[in-house]
Amino acid sequence: MSQILTSDPAPDFDDPINLLKACHQRILGFCDLLKKIVAHAAQDDISSEVHQAAQKVHRYFSTAGQYHTEDEEQDLFPLLIDSSPETAPIIDELREQHIAIHTTWVQLAPVLSRPTLINETPEFETWVNTFCEAYHEHIQIEETELFAVAEQILGAEQLRQLGENMKARREKCQIELLPSLNS
Repeated sequence: MSQILTSDPAPDFDDPINLLKACHQRILGFCDLLKKIVAHAAQDDISSEVHQAAQKVHRYFSTAGQYHTEDEEQDLFPLLIDSSPETAPIIDELREQHIAIHTTWVQLAPVLSRPTLINETPEFETWVNTFCEAYHEHIQIEETELFAVAEQILGAEQLRQLGENMKARREKCQIELLPSLNS
């Protein structure tokens, strides 16, 4: 797939809300890739390209996807509840969705990490549909009900700290992985 180039720079940790939105676009892109994997599996086409796509999806949701959830659960949600307690019901719903998404991911992950299992797993298509539909609904709620509030009520210092925490989370993981590379 070709990537569309734009003149707009990608958001970074200095713009954490837009970075979270950009992550949502990547998540939706990986959901589209999952649907393509299902279509290939339905035709018994589990080629090396499908294997690579499955492993790419597995890698994304096992790393960046997990960081995204941690960014929200550990940093954004507490900031919003502290600044605007009326967001608590929405955040409770989003937390429940995180649990449901993770539960489906736990089922999908072993199959995606070993793509030869795709056609041996009758539930694969159902799991993909459940996972992707849950993410679509989750992202819709965050982008229409939560991020607008965050942009209005969080101050510059809170946003700076949110961005720093997001960056530190990723740097910490890289540091933890380094020793295993030297083993």
